[in-house]
Amino acid sequence: MPDTSHAISALRTIETEKDGLLQLAKELQGAMAAPFHQAVETIASIGGRVIVTGVGKSGHIGSKIAATFASTGTPAFFVHPAEANHGDLGMIARDDVVLAMSWSGESAELKGILAYSRRFKIPLVAITSNPQSTLGRESDTCLVLPKATEACPHGLAPTTSTLMQLALGDALAIALLERRGFSATDFRTFHPGGSLGASLTHVADIMHVGDKIPLVPLGTLMSEAIVRISEKGFGCVGVTDPSGNLVGVITDGDLRRNINRDLRTLPVDEVMNRKPKTVAPALLASSAMAILNESSITTLMVTENARPVGIIHLHDLLRIGVA
Repeated sequence: MPDTSHAISALRTIETEKDGLLQLAKELQGAMAAPFHQAVETIASIGGRVIVTGVGKSGHIGSKIAATFASTGTPAFFVHPAEANHGDLGMIARDDVVLAMSWSGESAELKGILAYSRRFKIPLVAITSNPQSTLGRESDTCLVLPKATEACPHGLAPTTSTLMQLALGDALAIALLERRGFSATDFRTFHPGGSLGASLTHVADIMHVGDKIPLVPLGTLMSEAIVRISEKGFGCVGVTDPSGNLVGVITDGDLRRNINRDLRTLPVDEVMNRKPKTVAPALLASSAMAILNESSITTLMVTENARPVGIIHLHDLLRIGVA
């Protein structure tokens, strides 16, 4: 039989950390609710940036939290407390807010930043498990973490504690995002690269326009429509009425389905799909990909007020990294 001891250890770790998150959630429903609201309002009201700081594992978590803030519309960066004591305090301005993290609240390296924030009346938000610690007492707002059991069997390695710090940092970032009305468009501004940036691209950014759109008017013979399909290379052609509105689409599949008919002599009206799938220019590329996948098609006509303004192909989405 396979040895499952490691899996049992992993499950025990996850269960222990999950219990810590459940305790954190309970605190947010009770004693932490008011200070959490105050922390969000304090950060949202400043004209500067969030200066996240911490040492050791708290510092590593703090770096991630600062990055999450910055990518969701809250300007932020991480300042290492040791470097702050050797000149980096000059990076902290009076219109900033300091978010300091320390499980014990007594990290000696934080004393310089604490003193600096108090001297220049820079708002200080603390994340600690000890409200009576130096950090807890000096802060303007103290978010008190529950003293949950560490997953480490010796109770020494920061595990559950750092997970709660991370979760609380994410909660602050998302609350601020929602308070500011940070949209998917805003998100793309901060995430232009990779699959995330690709998914947040709009159809209008990648669609083919103008003469590249394969179109024929109602009444056109299929012989001409087939030529247009071949010329444009999208495997389809749109059909428009006298007002320029899209009223149908003919695809390679429609040609195959009508192979036994004399297509050359038929008008497009008798072959076209009168209810084609279309999308708006403002639709996200990820949503367009979902439509293509769900409908098992490779192209979409882009319309605005029923008029064809573009066309996108599956390859256009794959090219920019939407998957």
